[in-house]
Amino acid sequence: MSVIVDGISKTFGQQKALDNVSFSIDKGEVVGFLGPNGAGKSTMMKIATGYLTPDSGKVEICGIDVATGGKEVRRLIGYLPEHNPLYLSMYVREYLSIIAGMYDVVNVAARVDDMIDLTGLGREAHKRIGALSKGYRQRVGIAQALIGNPEVVILDEPTTGLDPNQIVEIRELIRNVGHEHTLMLSTHIMQEVEAVCDSVIIIDRGKIKAQGKTAEIAIKARGGETIEVEFNSDINTNMLCEAVEAQDIESIGNHTYKITHNGQRDIRADVFKFAVSNNYTMLGMRLLNSDMETLFHEVTKEE
Repeated sequence: MSVIVDGISKTFGQQKALDNVSFSIDKGEVVGFLGPNGAGKSTMMKIATGYLTPDSGKVEICGIDVATGGKEVRRLIGYLPEHNPLYLSMYVREYLSIIAGMYDVVNVAARVDDMIDLTGLGREAHKRIGALSKGYRQRVGIAQALIGNPEVVILDEPTTGLDPNQIVEIRELIRNVGHEHTLMLSTHIMQEVEAVCDSVIIIDRGKIKAQGKTAEIAIKARGGETIEVEFNSDINTNMLCEAVEAQDIESIGNHTYKITHNGQRDIRADVFKFAVSNNYTMLGMRLLNSDMETLFHEVTKEE
């Protein structure tokens, strides 16, 4: 495991920011840490990078305890905070060279060139950071997080405040980064997770509400899956229910039905076979509740 978080709790005054949070991330995995504003995401990021000390629990990066690993563990981590702290008076290449020196990079100039190419900063590399757009400043922040070639990259809400075009560009960059590093991405944007992440951890009010592959936790959170199927005529719902072992079938009009099942297997092939064997014409079929937005609202709704 690249990241192991075990029983992390953190309180600020009367506010419990994290409550016994535990999860793990495999090497090479891109995981979205998803939650509403104030859920505890940034606090978890800061603890994972050693910027904050938890009240209880521990975090290991590549088998090293973050609390006691010192420089050894910090060399393994690349970090882009939520509010990207940059020296605005510095030039892009100058700033990245200084960061590379902090990581004892052997060939600083070559490494800086590599990061500029990777993050698409070539046209802006001659400018002062303060003269860059926010999208390019985020690229500089990602470049500094990667320049020491860390095992684990942690990005805290990297697309906040960007315009739609910049968001697309940064997401593409994150996807490319994910091919080479274990990556933990904090966000409150569902589409962000769907666009770039292999797995998701959903946190709300300091507690993990769901975690795993998107489809798997959708089933777990909703207690099943719902499929919408449209035929060209009315069907015998009792026969269909028996054929696919559904929990419930509801007619929603215009020869269209919602089929609810336990989600332990994919029944779409069974629905198709039912249509063929009973001479029904199936016009369409789609999963209704496997999208991230539906799942997010389900697991973070007020209790």
